[in-house]
Amino acid sequence: MAGTSKTKAPEQTFEEVRYLRNLSENRVPVRAKLTDNSEVEGIVEFYDVDFIRLTREGKPNLFLYKHDIKYLYEVG
Repeated sequence: MAGTSKTKAPEQTFEEVRYLRNLSENRVPVRAKLTDNSEVEGIVEFYDVDFIRLTREGKPNLFLYKHDIKYLYEVG
């Protein structure tokens, strides 16, 4: 077939780290939809391989396992 490639897409693009760093440095408010369909909002203060820490105004901060997050999006 014309236009097909035999090379596979990379497993990791490392864009997640760049995106989370941008959110953290710019204090962008985000909302996370979790696997139990609940949603939480906050600002990404810290992240590593397994966790994201959301700081919330007037509420306790949260450490979320990344495997418990369906998706994360910017609010506003």
